[in-house]
Amino acid sequence: MTDLNVGLVGYGYVGKTFHAPLISATPGLRLAGVVSSRPDDVAAAWPDAVVHPRLEALLASKPDLVVIATPNDLHEPQARAALRAGCAVVVDKPFTLTVAEAEGLERLADETGRLLSVFHNRRWDGEFLTLKGLIADGSLGTIRRFESHIDRFRPQVRDRWRENAGPGAGLWFDLGPHLVDQALQLFGWPEAITADLATLRPGGQSTDYVHVVLRYPAMRAILHADVTSPAPELRMAVQGDRGGWIKTGMDVQEVQLKAGMTPGATGWGVDPRPGVLTDGATGRRRETPGQAGGQQAYYAAVAAALRGEGPNPVTAAEAIQVMRVIEAGERSARERRDVAL
Repeated sequence: MTDLNVGLVGYGYVGKTFHAPLISATPGLRLAGVVSSRPDDVAAAWPDAVVHPRLEALLASKPDLVVIATPNDLHEPQARAALRAGCAVVVDKPFTLTVAEAEGLERLADETGRLLSVFHNRRWDGEFLTLKGLIADGSLGTIRRFESHIDRFRPQVRDRWRENAGPGAGLWFDLGPHLVDQALQLFGWPEAITADLATLRPGGQSTDYVHVVLRYPAMRAILHADVTSPAPELRMAVQGDRGGWIKTGMDVQEVQLKAGMTPGATGWGVDPRPGVLTDGATGRRRETPGQAGGQQAYYAAVAAALRGEGPNPVTAAEAIQVMRVIEAGERSARERRDVAL
């Protein structure tokens, strides 16, 4: 079987830390080219990949798959160019800046007959997989409250596009898509959203505090992210009518990737901090052995889909639903009110 050639657009934090190693660890995919303004960095890590100065040069090499890992405001125009060039496309989250942009890309993918997928990689985090199992086996019963945190401590404002003022900057566009996508995967479409999006750090130029409540008929999903928490321990707190589950600590895969671990190696995705399940009837507590995370499964599924051997792991339609919630959250915060979904 001939490997599919992949072109990576962008070699910043996300492209370098996540996409390049996950692509390279996937059987059937070959990291053939990278668009970057830092050719020496790319060559040092991936000497077999051709470094291109611009997207147009990469597209001229006719890769099978183009992965967009650039700043958020470039996602739509670069994905559009790649689809028009006849390439399959993976776009890092957030899909686009607006629902209208996302819907336009979906239509173009349909017209060109090319795969369009969005990198919602935290569907393959260990704690998320573990929670899905606990819900499926009935350990928690009917969920009444779901609380999901991605909290960090970064008290100093840095000069980088994610923290500068501008379209697509700030935590709601950075971490919000992860939190929203996981909630939608677990519980489906909510009735309404209430969002508090704020800038708390002195000198901050974009959102650094996110507190969102998704309203369901008999359940609430609380999504929280900030960079002002010196004790960012809580990851998930899930309360049902049979039991509750508390998970501290983030999934380990990002740390492992930064340390240079090969995805799928021994110990990959293994969480050293299991969650704690409390039985509602007896009050008895027990640790829950967590499932290992496996974000490489995303690219394995993309490769299978391109060969006609499986479905798109994250469809444009699913990512558009995330963008609908992101837009509604912006409106809720701006107007300081509940927004129906």
